[in-house]
Amino acid sequence: MGGAYRTELDSMGKIGVPVDALYGAQTQRAVENFTISKEPLPWIFIESLLYIKMGAAVANKAIGLISPKNGDLICQAVTGLLRDQPIAQFPVPILQTGSGTSTNMNVNEVITGAVRNAQVELSPNDHVNLGQSSNDVIPTAIHLSGCRLITGEILPSLANLAQQIRQLGKKHRHTVKTGRTHLMDALPIRLEDEVEAWALQLDECQERFKDLLKRLSEVPLGGTAVGSGVNCHPQFTEIALKEINARTGQNLRRASSSFKGQSSGDTFVEFSGHLKTCAVVLSKIANDLRLMNSGPLSGLAEIQLPALQPGSSIMPAKINPVIPEAVLMAAAQVIGNDTAVSVAGLGGNFQLNTMLPLIAAKLVESATLIATSAAVLGTKAIADIKVNSEVFDHALKYNPFLVTSLTPIIGYLKAAEIAKIAREEKRPVFDVALEQTDLDYDRLAELLDPARLAGDEAP
Repeated sequence: MGGAYRTELDSMGKIGVPVDALYGAQTQRAVENFTISKEPLPWIFIESLLYIKMGAAVANKAIGLISPKNGDLICQAVTGLLRDQPIAQFPVPILQTGSGTSTNMNVNEVITGAVRNAQVELSPNDHVNLGQSSNDVIPTAIHLSGCRLITGEILPSLANLAQQIRQLGKKHRHTVKTGRTHLMDALPIRLEDEVEAWALQLDECQERFKDLLKRLSEVPLGGTAVGSGVNCHPQFTEIALKEINARTGQNLRRASSSFKGQSSGDTFVEFSGHLKTCAVVLSKIANDLRLMNSGPLSGLAEIQLPALQPGSSIMPAKINPVIPEAVLMAAAQVIGNDTAVSVAGLGGNFQLNTMLPLIAAKLVESATLIATSAAVLGTKAIADIKVNSEVFDHALKYNPFLVTSLTPIIGYLKAAEIAKIAREEKRPVFDVALEQTDLDYDRLAELLDPARLAGDEAP
């Protein structure tokens, strides 16, 4: 903003506002009062508020509570703001009054300011905010933001990652490798089975988000100050939500109880919990990739992740698993955000939760991190993995736990003895078993076949 100021008036008196600001007095007071942090609310949340204001204008115009001209001007202003995204006009920080009143009024004032030259008397309170309260608008905007992030970003990203993982598995469906439990060698498995487990984890994450949409789509718009709907026309919510849904492609519907929707943050805590679960899933995949990629000489070296950038400022030619590491940090942030949202969910006292801006910010951040992490993990790691089949084959040849298939025939103790000899003498299990048992070559080859142990039916 520029250095010149204009004088604005609100219910508390006069205050100087930057001359080129679209907002007015209440926004300026918020900027001056809330100085704990300068971080503003995310743009998708502001967008959701703008869609709500457009829906409200359409409803109030249809009901006859505002003139057609004023209704059209509000809609035109919102359309321009959605197009131009003047983020600097929405400077109210996250850490503000817990109802989000300052952000609600910021949006009301910016809409009013956007039509300031239209030669009309448009009021941020009497016209843009008509039939609404911050107490029902802000939680509705959180619901709308969440629905948009789930349908537009999270679900597509998770589905794409699961598809890329399945393509990797299909490409290497005949590759058998050593399985591991406790980070120690175990029985053979198919690489396809290993990565399919990741894909199924992602499928379950998608199912959780889809189920959540049923509750996240229920909004308290129309409850106004305390949930009772004072100063809101009976037809307002239905008309407004129809317009909002048409604009956003969502399926918002009025909650059965605005009292519940405005006083509790249960659905937001559930949303955050699903995001945390998804962060844990992405961490599992990222950590497995890092370990499988470790080496190239003293690690597992089962796969080779794409070489994206130099890995060291001092060691030439060093390449690190940078994408899985970035995903792990994103997951850590999501898990931390879940704690913040859970505590904020405790902020419901009587008819209002008073930690709504924090909930909004952390849910949007976590949802965005999940969506972008899944996208990057797929395109910059999974898609171009190189599988080192020779490493798998060598490890299987010397895997002492192949003797597990012999225990029904020769007994546990004899099988353990063979495994011990093979491990200590660094010899293939097959060679030791051929010496230590009466089983012939063909029978042993059949019993100790890693592919059969990895899932083929027993002979």
